[in-house]
Amino acid sequence: MIVAVVGATGVVGSKMLEVLEERNFPVTELLPVASSRSWGKKVSFRGKEWTVISADEAIARKPVLALFSAGGATSGELAPKFAAAGCYVVDNSSFWRMDPSVPLVVPEINADVLTPQDHIIANPNCSTIQMVLALAPLHKAYGIKRIVVSTYQSVTGAGQRGIEQLEAERAGGSGSKFPHPIDLNILPHIDSFLPDGYTKEEMKMVNETRKILRDPSIAVSATTVRVPVKGGHSESVNIEFCKPYDLAEARRLMAEMPGVVVQDDPENNVYPMPLYAWGKDEVFVGRIRRDPSVENGMNLWCVSDNIRKGAATNAVQIAQVLLAKGWLQADK
Repeated sequence: MIVAVVGATGVVGSKMLEVLEERNFPVTELLPVASSRSWGKKVSFRGKEWTVISADEAIARKPVLALFSAGGATSGELAPKFAAAGCYVVDNSSFWRMDPSVPLVVPEINADVLTPQDHIIANPNCSTIQMVLALAPLHKAYGIKRIVVSTYQSVTGAGQRGIEQLEAERAGGSGSKFPHPIDLNILPHIDSFLPDGYTKEEMKMVNETRKILRDPSIAVSATTVRVPVKGGHSESVNIEFCKPYDLAEARRLMAEMPGVVVQDDPENNVYPMPLYAWGKDEVFVGRIRRDPSVENGMNLWCVSDNIRKGAATNAVQIAQVLLAKGWLQADK
């Protein structure tokens, strides 16, 4: 199968290649695509070096699948061109997520929304993915009325320049990705601010949660925060359900959800932490407890590798669904 990875030299694009290899996805020809400054460079995949090419060259090769991680403007321009060539596009940017004609997919939750005609498929925001994966079984059982979430997002979510700034500051230098120092600091600011004082990142969590869980009535209030951690996003989530719940049953429902691991033994200091979630595909949930301040309230803490399940792994899992459905022709 001819597979293109658009943004192949970036943090997420590189991880997409890694996950494709790990999952033995049937790639016979890889088309690494990046901006002109990377043309001619080499990327490694399955022990072979592949040359980075332009998008036009890749489209001419008629790939069956294209995984995009190249920013919203690039996706907006190029995804329709790849789709018009008969390619299935899984896009990691925010460009297509809230388009009503484009499915927004976390495979464990809503792969059933996919149809053969969906040649552009949106990958959700990293912080949204981990939260909804934990909450989906609870919403099905009890109905979610309201969510209040505060995130603690690592610098890898800001790409290579975010990593470089943290490393430079720790070495006594500086960087330019964030508007303030990030080492020994916390920035309550991810993406740009909107007129109402919220950021675009916060509104992604609001709108994407409703779309993925297929319930526009869910009230969501989000505060997204950048922390000086290299990898792994963490979230404090407060949920108000529509009806009473049993705490032990709620733990069981999350533990039985594919892709979720419950780590909840506070007496023995067992709870999710980004240091140990990094490099793994699961969403880890702990600190599960009743919120006595509101009827049918619950608090929990969830952590996940934002580059894997929050981006690359989820995209490859979508591709695996397309393959299992027979919509990707492996011999092409």
